[in-house]
Amino acid sequence: MALETSLEKPAPVRAIANALSGWIDRLGAVWVEGQVTQISRRPGLATVFLTLRDSVADISVPVTCSRVLFDGLPTPVTEGASVVIHAKPSYYANRGSLSLNAREIRMVGLGELLARLERRRQLLAAEGLFAQERKRRLPAVPRRIGLVTAPKSAAERDVVENATRRWPAVAFTTAYASMQGQRSAAEVIEAVRRLDADPEVDVIVVARGGGSVEDLLPFSDEGLIRVVAAARTPVVSAIGHEPDSPLLDLAADVRASTPTDAAKLIVPDMAQERMMVDRARDALRRAVRHRLDREQAQLDALRSRPALAHPGTLIDTRLAELDEWRSRIRRQLEWQLDRAADDLDHRRARVRALSPLATLRRGYAVLQDADGHVVTSVGEVAPDAPLSVRVADGRIHVNATSTEPIAEETHD
Repeated sequence: MALETSLEKPAPVRAIANALSGWIDRLGAVWVEGQVTQISRRPGLATVFLTLRDSVADISVPVTCSRVLFDGLPTPVTEGASVVIHAKPSYYANRGSLSLNAREIRMVGLGELLARLERRRQLLAAEGLFAQERKRRLPAVPRRIGLVTAPKSAAERDVVENATRRWPAVAFTTAYASMQGQRSAAEVIEAVRRLDADPEVDVIVVARGGGSVEDLLPFSDEGLIRVVAAARTPVVSAIGHEPDSPLLDLAADVRASTPTDAAKLIVPDMAQERMMVDRARDALRRAVRHRLDREQAQLDALRSRPALAHPGTLIDTRLAELDEWRSRIRRQLEWQLDRAADDLDHRRARVRALSPLATLRRGYAVLQDADGHVVTSVGEVAPDAPLSVRVADGRIHVNATSTEPIAEETHD
């Protein structure tokens, strides 16, 4: 039942403490997993005091256990060991503190750790966090590299020195984090998120110089795997542990065997790139030179042809042809003119033969009256009528003195 309190009726401290103790007692015994960070064995006491810390969050809780239980463990518990404790939560009202009273302590051995990692790997793989189609391609030439590593570590030196040696223009933004211990996973998660939010960072490298399976547990943390899988920036895992790869190697876009190998994967080798550029330049020069030589050969072949070698030959040939055609046209025209002149003479002769003037030249004359009418009969002429006689070379004006009809000749 909830306590009923008010400003007028506040509950005493003992009531609140007893209520907390009652609520916590109802929780019952629980199994708790964590990492031992502190062990206190006070002389003369039958109780051993431990501090159990969460592997990801910055949370810890005190643990008490009997000296008999602690000393009877098959494997001695040391600081930094991962354990699973079956304990009863207890609230000490006098001190106002919470602790776990351990009833059983089990060490998390290597085999069990690997089995748990395998189960975690299968679950995350089923969600598609390790799928190949989710992998992002690394930039060809990154301008700025985000580096997550421990301060002044060999991994930092290997990545920075090798990357700078290969590509001097590259820049780094380093986010330091613990690469081992209880705070490692949380700090690495925070560092990755901070670098992923930086728009100038083109690729993120998480680097560590190897270690035991226990040392690399933070890099198999589920929270870190999800952050890396959701990052917009490509992530390179350079943990440097070959036999048992942490889950970060599967979630990252690229896995490097060592920090030095990560530097080789991230940036190109400037000397090698320069050599490739030189090779490409030489290949282009050879291709251009071959093309020029081929075009020059074709041009020489064209220039060696008579039409280009001696252009006047074509002109002379065409002039000769033009003269020949001119002569032909002239001869044809003269022939046609001669025929036309002959035909004209012939027609002129015919016209002249039929002309009245030709008749007059043979001695004939045309007699006309005063009105210019041709007189064809003596009956048309009156006595003393004026007449004109048309001869070949002029006219003669006469007067008719008399008329005399002539008998019509008869031709047999």
